[in-house]
Amino acid sequence: MKYSCPAEGIFVIQEHFARTHHFDFRLERNGVLKSWALPKGVPEEEGVRRLAVEVEDHPLSYAGFSGTIPHGQYGAGQVRVWDRGNYRAEEWEPDKITFELLGKRISGKFALIRLKRGDGRNWILLRRKE
Repeated sequence: MKYSCPAEGIFVIQEHFARTHHFDFRLERNGVLKSWALPKGVPEEEGVRRLAVEVEDHPLSYAGFSGTIPHGQYGAGQVRVWDRGNYRAEEWEPDKITFELLGKRISGKFALIRLKRGDGRNWILLRRKE
């Protein structure tokens, strides 16, 4: 189902020093933070693509979390907010999300596109033409 979503929501990018260093990308949607792990970070140049692995939704209260997740818990390690702000969704489909980020460090147009192979959790995050 394709539809426009002009309302703004929040986004947050958290740098996560866990088993592996990565970034967690989160978009507010329907009262939760839809979340993806970015092994190589956010693409900062147009046309650059990055793997985004969908993970479980997080509560909205997690958007401001910086600190330590204790050893033995899922995601154990240091977490810090790398960027945050608002986003404007252009479309939100099951396999494609297009949006504009309006952050302090990162601003611009992006797309998340689900890869057809695998278990459905792998997406590509790409920086779109302005």
